[in-house]
This record gives sequence, structure tokens and C-alpha cells, in this order.
Amino acid sequence: DNAIDEALAGHCDLVLIELNPDGSVSVEDNGRGIPTGIHAEEGVSAAEVIMTQLHAGGKFENTSDDNAYKVSGGLHGVGVSVVNALSEWLELTIWREGQEHWMKFAHGDAVAPLVVKGPAPKAEQNPDDNGFKKGTRVTFLASTDTFKNVTEFDFDKLEHRYRELAFLNSGVRIKLRDKRHEEVKEHDLFYEGGIAAFVKYLDRNKTALLAEPIAISSERDGIGIDVALEWNDSYYENVLCFTNNIPQRDGGTHLAAFRAALTRTLNNYSEKSGLLKKEKVSLTGDDMREGLTAIVSVKLPDPKFSSQTKDKLVSSEVRQPLESLMADRMNDWLEENPAHAKSIVQKIIDAAAAREAAKRARELTRRKGAMDIASLPGKLADCQERDPSLCELFLVEGDSAGGSAKQGRDRKTQAILPLKGKILNVERARFDRIISSKEVGTLIQAMGTGIRDDFTLDKLRYHKIVIMTDADVDGAHIRTLLLTFFHRQMPDIIRAGHLFIAQPPLYKVSKGRSEVYLKDGAHLDRYLVEAGLNGRVLETSGGARLGPDLEALVEHAIRMRNLMAFVPRRYDPVIIEALGLAGVFEPDLSIEARSAALTRTAAWLDRGDTEARWSARLSEDGTVEVERLWRGVTDHHKIEGSFLSSAEARKLARLAAENAEVYAGTARLVRVSAAEAEPEATVDADGEDEPVVAARPTQGADVITRPSQLLALVLAAGRKGLSIARYKGLGEMNADQLWETTLDPENRVLLQVKVEDA
Repeated sequence: DNAIDEALAGHCDLVLIELNPDGSVSVEDNGRGIPTGIHAEEGVSAAEVIMTQLHAGGKFENTSDDNAYKVSGGLHGVGVSVVNALSEWLELTIWREGQEHWMKFAHGDAVAPLVVKGPAPKAEQNPDDNGFKKGTRVTFLASTDTFKNVTEFDFDKLEHRYRELAFLNSGVRIKLRDKRHEEVKEHDLFYEGGIAAFVKYLDRNKTALLAEPIAISSERDGIGIDVALEWNDSYYENVLCFTNNIPQRDGGTHLAAFRAALTRTLNNYSEKSGLLKKEKVSLTGDDMREGLTAIVSVKLPDPKFSSQTKDKLVSSEVRQPLESLMADRMNDWLEENPAHAKSIVQKIIDAAAAREAAKRARELTRRKGAMDIASLPGKLADCQERDPSLCELFLVEGDSAGGSAKQGRDRKTQAILPLKGKILNVERARFDRIISSKEVGTLIQAMGTGIRDDFTLDKLRYHKIVIMTDADVDGAHIRTLLLTFFHRQMPDIIRAGHLFIAQPPLYKVSKGRSEVYLKDGAHLDRYLVEAGLNGRVLETSGGARLGPDLEALVEHAIRMRNLMAFVPRRYDPVIIEALGLAGVFEPDLSIEARSAALTRTAAWLDRGDTEARWSARLSEDGTVEVERLWRGVTDHHKIEGSFLSSAEARKLARLAAENAEVYAGTARLVRVSAAEAEPEATVDADGEDEPVVAARPTQGADVITRPSQLLALVLAAGRKGLSIARYKGLGEMNADQLWETTLDPENRVLLQVKVEDA
């Protein structure tokens, strides 16, 4: 946001964002650079004040000051000082007035004052008056104390937002570079076409009615206005609104002005041109926006929003300038492009005709009474309760699952509606086709709300609508089609919190007459680990590990397994694991230290493979070469230097180091009797109580040298005596099983769908 503010002020044309291998993020621009002089009131550098105090940046200065931003973005208004406070560490580099300045912070506090590291390098792009580089670079690592569940930044989400900014700020180049993986990924986001290019990008998979989008750009009453629009062959409106580069999901005064001007202008032109004379339809604003893609961007000082998240613009001064500009320019364009104007009006007339046909279809299929289901098509098994707040509707996949669900349900409060096949994809269908679809019509009538203009949330017959599909590809597709239907046609049901997704179990674990249902593979792992650790102890060189201590070791092994899934398949996982445990992946190792770690790796592999002889060395080009000699046959393995410095290798190094000492010696998983499993209290040399277990190793027990080996042994032990069944479809369950796992309110798990999930 700060870099884009510099661009809006005309001082910056390049922004670089880097996702670094250690999990940190770097943001650099070639703007003026943060001021480095001493702040008169605080007695420290202005850079330190900006980085540590709220509301200290350029956007909060007096707007008459040349250094202040006339127009500024930013979502929450707290800026870089909060980023600093929520970071484990932050490094600031400033190139200004021919010098390079540097400063470091830890958890928001300055480690040392701003220092000059030397002269700034020369720059070819946007240098200062003397040809030197200028700008600011911030590198920060998010604090794990604050963001406990966030492990990494989502490249796709970042790219989506930065692509928006590149379109909205024509001429500014934004480079997004992901250095976390072996293969560096870089996207160069630069669009000279501005928001007109943005519209074409949004419609890249659709057929446009116009050769080029209609582009409107001007300034009125001190407000910068940019609008681009075109129509395509789809049936949905897609209008994105921005204020000072900030997106408004809920629109606001700029969206209202745009819609009003568009409706009035097209209505007037349709009547004046005579194109409506032969058509017996009346046009509405919705008809005119069918298949419309548009960008509405305004820039103004001190905009007003409905909330801190800035999802809706409420500045009243925007409406009149935007509406008048839009009307004037659209009138001119329609007069100058009669052929294109005719095709647009014809599409609007077709939309109006389809809307009226759909209205007639609704009236024909509308039920006689809100609670009368006798005329319902399909195979709805309704419930007895008439209070919607107590009623649930389960949308199930096919007659097979529907039959089990009908038998297993609570008839008082639970209704079942089996859906035959895959419902219509409403994303690519006109409304009259949607309303004539048998499955969609059944769904609409069962819920009782009506649709589109007739939709009334108060008439909803079930306050819990549950999508219940199989855990396979077809089930996922049907679930997606249903979610699309509700999102496009009945979003108020989602907003009101009435839509849910059932979480039926994937596994049934049986032992004798006992049965347990488990949601997914992760829950199955936990169950097997608990069973596998029962009555078992890990004997290591450092003593016995049992109870919570052993559980933590196995949990660590699961995390190692999950991380290994991101390692390229061309590498042997056994070798990669041994390299991690031996410390080969530690960053910034000298050649001597890495060679010593490779010697440990070979010894590690030898201990786990007594029939072969292993060796490992570092080649001149930085490649790790590992060889296994078995009965005169040598297997060669190479791990490129690029992987050694990758994000995966760094994460493996950190994770493996947590428990490497456990696997460095002799470790065996042994079974103990119930009496032996109780730790005896002894006193160590420091006088502290220390639990120990006197366990006798099983004859021939395997020596464990890797976390994956420990996990495999524990899971195998947990599987003994168990019968594990995987359910491919709900139809495979008996009625009582379906009730117990998915329908019973006391035991089931439901996932609530929210608009933010779309």
C-alpha cells in the first residue's frame, strides 16, 4: 500500500515483492525513500517514528504539504507500524539522497538506530537527480506468537490482489517473486491499458460483444473517475468497484451512480432509436446489466466508508460527478457506434424477454400454499414439524443414498430430497433455462422461498439446508454445482447462515463388536497412533520415552511425513530424511561443515540398512551425491544444490533438528506389560523425581533410525486386530449408520457455508 501511494503521487513506477525461503517477505519500491532525518519532536530518525508509531506516515500529514499524499489507499489505516509490531524481526533499507540507510527491529522495537551503510548504488530505472538508486525495502518475518496457525503466504491470493493494483495503476510494474521452492516463480504484472485491459482480462474466457471495452476517464470536482465496461455472452453482472485502489465488495455511492447513469442512458437510447417499437417488453436495470463486466474506480481525498473494512463507499460527493460523466460519455459513445449500440440493445431485449418468460414459468409452477407439498415434483420426504427453525432439509446424491437417509432420519424434523444426477450449472445458463430445469424447480419449491424477484427469505421452510454428497469426484462436483446455485440465485440463504455441508465419515474401524467412525485420513491416523502406542515404549540411548513424550515424538513424525510430501518425487525419501536428520540442510553451512554432515548421513543410512554400504559426498558444483553399494551393485542418487537452499529443505532442517538426537543412537519400539507400563519414580542426581520404565526389548525389534520408520511401526501396531472400511458413497451405509454418523444432531459435524468462502 505504501509503495502504491508513492506511485499515485508520481514518485514510483516499480514495486517488487519477494517471498523468501525462510518464510519472510520483502517489499521494495523505487519511490523517494522514507525520510531519514531526525524528527524534531521525538529526537530519533523519522524512519524510526514511521515504523513504530501509528498515524505517522505521509497520508496523515497536512494535505497542503508537498510531502503528504493527496490520495492514499490502505485497508485498515494502521500501516507499516503494525506490520512491524507483529513481526519477529523487520529489516528496513532506505536509498535516499545518494546513501543507503539500514535499520533493524524486533517485535516492533528498534534494535539499533538508523545507520548509513554506504553510498547508494547507481540506478537505470527512475534514479534520483544524481543517478543514484532511491526507494525503500522492507523485509519482515511474521511473528509465530501472533499468527500461530499461519505458516506461509498464499501466492495465488497475493497475485490476484497485485494484478488488480497493476491494472488500476497503469504504468506501474509490480513483480511478484516466489523464492520458497527449488524453482523460483516470478510474475511480472504490468498493464499499460489500465482498467480497460482489466475488463478484457476478466472476460478472457468469454465472448465479448464489443471489439474494445468502453473506457471513460476524467476528473470532476476534484474526484478522479475511471470506468471501463463491456458486454459478453454470459448471463451475470460482474462489476468491481474501487476507491483509492481499495476494493469495495458491497459497492456504495460509486456503484449506485454507475448503475443509475447506465440504466437511464440505455433506456433513453432504446426508445429514441426505435429499437423497442417492435418488442412488447419493458426494460429494467437488471436486463441492461446481464452479461456486463465493468470496473468503476474513483480516487478522492478523505473517502468515507461504512465500516473499518471499507467494503462500502458512503461518500455522497461521488455520486453526482460520476453519474453526470457516465451519462455524457455513454451518450456520445452510443451515437458514435450505432452498430455496437444496436447489438447491446438487442442483448438487453433478449434478457427482458427471458426474464418475462421465466416469470410466467414461475407463476405456472408456484405452489398453491406455502406449506402444501402435495404438488411437489421429485421424491421429497418431508418432515412433520412446521416450525422452520426446527426443520432441516438434506440434499442427497441419488436414490441410493436417499433411501438410506429416509430410513435413518428423524421424521419429525428432517426432510430428505434426493437429487437425480448433476443439477444444471447455473453459472452458464440463462434464467429462463434455470427455472425450467426439473431438479432446480424441485429444489426451489421444496424450500418455498421463490427465486430472484420472488425470493422471500421469510418463507424458507427449513432453517438448515444441508448438502450431503459422496466423498468422491462426482460428489464434489455435485456439491460445487449446488454451492454455485445458492451463491448465484439465493445468496441471502448463505448470508443468513442457513446453508451447511455434511461431513460424513470416510472410515469405519471395527474390532469385534465395537465400531468407530472417522471423518478422514488425519482422524484415522490419530486413532491408529493411540492404539499403536498403547502398552508401548520407545527405548533410546537417552532413556525410555513413553506417554505424552512418545505421543509428541509420533506427532513430530507425522509433521515430517506431511512435509516430505512437498519434496520432489525424483528424490528418495529415505535419503532426504537422513540428510535432514544429519543437518545437511542447515542454511549457511561451510563446505567443511556440510561434508561432515554428509559423513553423518552415510553412517545414519548404514545403521538402518545393515545389508548395504552407504557413502555421501559434496561435488564441486554443490550437488550432494549419495551411493548405496549392495552385493556389488551401486545405486547413485543426486540432490541438486538448488534443493539444498529451497524452502522445503530449510523447513526440513528446522523440523528434523527438533528430535534428531532420538534417532542418532539406538532406538527400539518395545511392548511392555501393564505392570511395566507404569513408570516408577526414581531420584536423579539433582534430587528431582524422574519417571523411568523397566522395559524388556522384544527379541529382534527393529532399530529405528528415522521418524517415518517410527510412524510406520506405530501405525502397523495400531492396525493389528482392526478391520478398516472406507466408504466410497453414502449409499454403502445402512440407515442406522447414516443416522449415527451424519444425521444425529448429537454426533454429526456440519460445515457452515459463508459468503467469504465463494
